[in-house]
Amino acid sequence: MIYPVSKQPTKVTIINDPIYGFITIPNGIVFDLIQHPYFQRLRRITQMGLSYLVYPGAHHTRFHHAVGCLHIMQKALKTLRDKGVVISKDEEEATLIAILLHDIGHGPFSHAMEHSIIEGVNHEQISIAFMEALNTEFNGSLTLALEIFTGKYSRKFLSQLVSGQLDMDRTDYLKRDSFYTGMAEGNINTDRIIAMLNVKEDQLVVEEKGIYTVEKFLVARRLMYWQVYLHKTGIVAEQLVTRVLKRAKELSHQGVSLYASSALRYFLQHKIDQNNFEEVLDIFSQLDDYDIISAMKEWCHEEDFVLRELSKAIIHRDLLTVKIRKKAFAKEKKQKHITVLKERYHITDKEAEYFVFTGTISNLGYNYTQGGIHILLSNGKLTDVVKASDQLSLKSLTKEVVKNYICYPKQKD
Repeated sequence: MIYPVSKQPTKVTIINDPIYGFITIPNGIVFDLIQHPYFQRLRRITQMGLSYLVYPGAHHTRFHHAVGCLHIMQKALKTLRDKGVVISKDEEEATLIAILLHDIGHGPFSHAMEHSIIEGVNHEQISIAFMEALNTEFNGSLTLALEIFTGKYSRKFLSQLVSGQLDMDRTDYLKRDSFYTGMAEGNINTDRIIAMLNVKEDQLVVEEKGIYTVEKFLVARRLMYWQVYLHKTGIVAEQLVTRVLKRAKELSHQGVSLYASSALRYFLQHKIDQNNFEEVLDIFSQLDDYDIISAMKEWCHEEDFVLRELSKAIIHRDLLTVKIRKKAFAKEKKQKHITVLKERYHITDKEAEYFVFTGTISNLGYNYTQGGIHILLSNGKLTDVVKASDQLSLKSLTKEVVKNYICYPKQKD
């Protein structure tokens, strides 16, 4: 179906956002994209997956985040224009489209889908697939937005606003996730960050007087990762969802008929990877959190021990025990828990490994090798924020921190 660009509505569209207050939606293609079923689907996908099992307030959606990003991108582009940076109307519209659609490829519970019923296709690739499909529907109107989104456009600062070490994506999700989780440590000064932005040598830069705001941004991001995004309960919950879907797909391939929506059933019964994903994009667009939750509620009563118990663990929030430390866990420790589980429930090693597993988590607070954050000094020179900062702690953020975890069922009496 071809979607024509809508006529300019006489009534301005305003969204009341708890973070920024009133957000004005631009007329034209941006409005039309928000109205599109592909985008409206984001209302039914939580921004933070199952983190609400840890932080009960974290029920905000990808829709909230995308619209928030659109709002602060509008402010960022206005700030740059006010400072003399020439940005055409086409570039402005394309950049707004790129940030609006940057997360459109997320599936139910985000990364759980990427590691279970879809093989080797991440949400960034899916976002591009959605944008390309929309570009066809909107008669090529997203071509420039795709170039900016993929970093192929000649004016690099526009791409850096969409995806970089200090982009509008991170600027919104830190402030928004901090608000909905109640973690004040993640609250950043969005207005101050935007006010300090500038462009030099085609690079997005921060004026020297904004250096302390950037320091706060980087520290807040580090704290949010370890206290929220990589919280041990959130980790085990996401791992359980991944394993539920893997088990459901395994059973479906064995001919077991499971309760599922038509879209979810398709992905359970077919092998989907990079070679054929674009063919099933419309079916993927019908999937959201409700498909997975409703299926797991029914799977709590399945005959299969693994699918039943994993589903119950999530639905009833009776999660696995998880231990985290720097040193890797010995194979013997994992095997000990597997043996206990096998003897207790008379299951196989393969079945027990759905409940007992190890893995790693990592966080790199600041990746200066991928563009970095450039500080524009008063003498006109550029330097990296780590060199410009008098905070020794910022240097430590450039080193990746890796931790190991082990998950296993709680001990029953």
